[in-house]
Amino acid sequence: MFALDGKVALVTGGSRGIGRAIAIRLAEHGADLVINYVRHRRDAEETSGVVDRLGRRCLLVKANVANEADVREMFDQLAQTFGRHLDILVSNAASGVLKPVLELTERHWNWAMEINARALLTLVQQGVPLMQRGGRVIAVSSLGAVRAIENYTTVGASKAALESLVRHLAVELGRLGINVNTISAGAVDTDALKHFPNREEILAAARERTPLGRLTTPADVADVALFLCSRLSSMIQGQVITVDGGYAIRG
Repeated sequence: MFALDGKVALVTGGSRGIGRAIAIRLAEHGADLVINYVRHRRDAEETSGVVDRLGRRCLLVKANVANEADVREMFDQLAQTFGRHLDILVSNAASGVLKPVLELTERHWNWAMEINARALLTLVQQGVPLMQRGGRVIAVSSLGAVRAIENYTTVGASKAALESLVRHLAVELGRLGINVNTISAGAVDTDALKHFPNREEILAAARERTPLGRLTTPADVADVALFLCSRLSSMIQGQVITVDGGYAIRG
């Protein structure tokens, strides 16, 4: 049910955290990988090494997904390595500035929107022509898309835009046999969370409020990504799948 042999997957922001976990999970089930990164080359190489040891092919591509020229070059490299063929596209790369709303600038707003929302549109425009056999598109979001989180204004707004974009893409791409969905992760202790000044407070509160009694891990998110890439999810379209151990239902 979960065999991905012969499939090619592109994971943006795939060098660390949730992106790394998804890339490795897909490789464990037979997929060849294109791992995109922008800064952390050593982390990307370590992730690539894991994929190699699993017996799968792995292409590392340094590219800023907010830059359309970089994205086009990334897909050129993909085509050169794997042919004009793509089965799975995971838009995971994210960024943003954590500041009170009155300290935000136009640059802060545009940066978050470009990386976290518009990048998916560019990725899909470049990737869909390679999905001749249908495919899967997965966007990684967060609870900040629907909840107010301190200092999270630009990121939360951009994630909300991302989730809306997924719904529109699902309508247009469904006729091509392409499933488009969002995974919304709860509080996950990744490097990204280290930028929050109140990180320990956030994690403690999340742990306390989660009915299942523990934090969400990157592996938890990767398991759901694998499901969405499998035949079992063929009728799931345009949805937001929340992976948070029940945290969000506590209000």
